Amino acid sequence: MAEPVGRGEEAAIARLRLIRTAQIGPVTYRQLITRFGDAAAAIDILPDLAARGGGRAPVVADRSVAERELAMAAKLGARHLFIDEVDYPSLLAEIDDAPPVMMVRGNMALLARSAVAMVGARNASAAACRFARQLAYQLADEGVAVVSGLARGVDTAAHIGALEGGTIAVIAGGIDIVYPPENAVLQERIASEGLLIAEQPPGTEPRARHFPYRNRIIAGLAVGTVVVEAAPKSGSLITARLAGEKGREVMAVPGSPLDPRAQGCNGLIRDGAILIQSAADVLETIRPIDAGMVRSPVTRFAGPLPEDASDAERHALTSLLGPVPVAVDELIRQSGFAPAVVQMVLLELELAGRLERHAGGRVSGV
Repeated sequence: MAEPVGRGEEAAIARLRLIRTAQIGPVTYRQLITRFGDAAAAIDILPDLAARGGGRAPVVADRSVAERELAMAAKLGARHLFIDEVDYPSLLAEIDDAPPVMMVRGNMALLARSAVAMVGARNASAAACRFARQLAYQLADEGVAVVSGLARGVDTAAHIGALEGGTIAVIAGGIDIVYPPENAVLQERIASEGLLIAEQPPGTEPRARHFPYRNRIIAGLAVGTVVVEAAPKSGSLITARLAGEKGREVMAVPGSPLDPRAQGCNGLIRDGAILIQSAADVLETIRPIDAGMVRSPVTRFAGPLPEDASDAERHALTSLLGPVPVAVDELIRQSGFAPAVVQMVLLELELAGRLERHAGGRVSGV
C-alpha cells in the first residue's frame, strides 16, 4: 500500500505544477500566489484569467511531473527550496524575477552568510586564475560565501579557492547534470562540502538560454560581484550588469590594456565599478553594506496586489502594447490606471499567451 501524501507534499506538488507550467514565469508565479493565496487556488483560476486575456489557459503541468521531480530530488540527496520558505535567501528574494523554486544540495547554512559573486573569462589567463583562487580563499577565510557559476576558467578557480571556507555553485542545467564535464569531481565536492544550486528541473541539459537565468541568481545571491577578467560582451559582464541593476556593488580587477581579456574589467572601472586589488578591497566595500542590511524573508510580490480590471481598461492597455518592450511603469503612466489594475491585465494577457516579459521590468505584446 502506497504511503499517503502529506499536506506539505501536496502543497509542494501544487507549487511545482504551477512553476513547471509554460507561460508562468517567476513574476507571474509570485503575483498569482500573492493574489490567490496558494498554488492550488491559482491553478483553479487560470482558465478564467486566460479567458479575460483573450486566450486559452496554459496547460498545467501534470501531477506526475511534479511527483517524479520530488522523487528525483530525494534520490539525489537534494531538496526543493521554495521562495516562501524561511531558508530561501532574502537577498535573492528581493529581485522581481527571483526563481520561485531552486533545487539545492549541500550546506544550506551558506545561504545565511554574506556572499560575494566572482565571475570571469572561461579562457582566462593563468595569472587571472591564480588571482581568483587566492582572492576566493581569502574571502572564504573571512566568512564570506563565494558564489560562481562552475564554468571553466575564473569560475573554477574561485570555487577551488573557496571550497574549504565556503562556496556556492549555481549551475545552468539540472542538479544531476555535470557541465563542463571536466568539473565532475569539483561539482560533487561542492555538493558535499559547499552548496550546489540549480533552477532547472533534474535531467535538463544546459542550453544557451539557461545561462542568463543562472547569471541572475549568481548576481542576486551576492552583496556584490567581482569580475576578475572579461572580454567585451562576455557573459561575465552580463552578470555585472545584472548586479548593478539590482542595486548590488560591481567590482572589477584591472588588467593590462594589451590583453583583450582585460578590456571588459577596465571598461567597468572606467564606468564606475570599484577597483579591486585584494580581498581587503572587497571587504572594505561590502562590510558597511552588510552592517546596514536587515535580512528577512521576502515572499510576496513586491508590486501592488493585482486587482480586477474592466473590459475598457483591458482594451486600453492592450492597445498600448506592441512588439517593442516597454516598461510597466510607462504603461501605468500612459494609461493613467492604478498600478494594481495594470498588473492584473498584464497577468491575464501573459496567461493567455499574448504578453512576453523581458528583463528590467519590461513587457511586449505577442
